[in-house]
Amino acid sequence: MVKLRLKRCGRKQRAIYRIVAIDVRSRREGRDIQKVGFYDPIKKQTYSNVPAILDFLEKGAQPTGIVYSILRKAEFFREFQVYLDFYEESKKRIG
Repeated sequence: MVKLRLKRCGRKQRAIYRIVAIDVRSRREGRDIQKVGFYDPIKKQTYSNVPAILDFLEKGAQPTGIVYSILRKAEFFREFQVYLDFYEESKKRIG
C-alpha cells in the first residue's frame, strides 16, 4: 500500500518536510516512490504537484492525517470534493 506522507529534510532546528509517495513498510527517511511536494512549517509555505497527487489518489494511495490537513489548508480538496467525502467516510468507518 502506498501512502502520501512527510519526509523530514533540512538542518537541525530548521526542518523542511517533503510530501512523498512512499510504501507503508518504509521508514520515514526511506526510499520514496516520488516526491510530490514540500511543506515549510517555519515560513508556512506549501508546494504541491497537483497532477502527481491526483494520480496517486486515483491509484488508491492514502494521505496521512498531517498531509491531509496540509492539503486541505492549501484548498486542494475544494475542487475535488469526491476525495474529501471518501476520506471522511473511511475515517468514520475506522473509528
